[in-house]
Amino acid sequence: MQKTIFEISQMDCPSEENLIRLKLAEISEIKNLDFDIPNRKLIIFHFSKKEKIGNALAKLKLGEKHLETSEVENQDFSEDKMQRKLLWTVLLINLIFFILEGLTGFFSKSMGLIADSLDMLADAIVYGISILAIGGTIRLKKNIAKIAGYFQVILAILGFLEVIRRFVQDVEIPIFSTMIIISIFALIGNGICLFLLQKSKSSEAHMQASLIFTSNDVIINLGVIVAGILVYNLKSNLPDLIIGAIVFILVLQGAMKILSLSK
Repeated sequence: MQKTIFEISQMDCPSEENLIRLKLAEISEIKNLDFDIPNRKLIIFHFSKKEKIGNALAKLKLGEKHLETSEVENQDFSEDKMQRKLLWTVLLINLIFFILEGLTGFFSKSMGLIADSLDMLADAIVYGISILAIGGTIRLKKNIAKIAGYFQVILAILGFLEVIRRFVQDVEIPIFSTMIIISIFALIGNGICLFLLQKSKSSEAHMQASLIFTSNDVIINLGVIVAGILVYNLKSNLPDLIIGAIVFILVLQGAMKILSLSK
């Protein structure tokens, strides 16, 4: 068995990891992929076909660079059921807060909450695709990625247009208390996800990717809380519209990356 290490300069989130997983799933000689996202490195355990792997990565145009290839003893890469269960837990928490923030954002007229709910949905989709990558056919994975990607693009564009409409028409100020309270609950939810992920003490790629993704969610939650405070103090809906627009852009970028999985 061979161990090949690549540097992937543009790999900085789970979307790129999923893109690489789906692309390399077509190469049967690959036995395991180990992603080091913070250091932008990909470690591949495989039987020969190094050139085929390099060509596949080159097609993704993520700035791949071959670092080294060495011979190693055969290893056991059996699936860790506890990690699968943990990922499912994180996915369900994101789905719950997608529904909660979406409904409360609609009734409180907060674009920040609505945008954050879509970010939660985007996270859940990425986790779902990661779990799905463990089994199923390549065609199924790509079809799901395509549907999820287009769905997010449509929602993100509609959300951004709504932000513009509210800015132009100067609609009523959102209910700041709902923004703050629901965002605090979402922050707690993401905090639980972070605790569970850190408690696993796993250095494996998909777990580290989930940790990074959830850390970004915490920052967005804090942003909505700050926006709610500013709405109260400034008596203006502008802070809510700004945070909403920022999150919608992030969701749109994530959707485009997911769509690349289906190509």
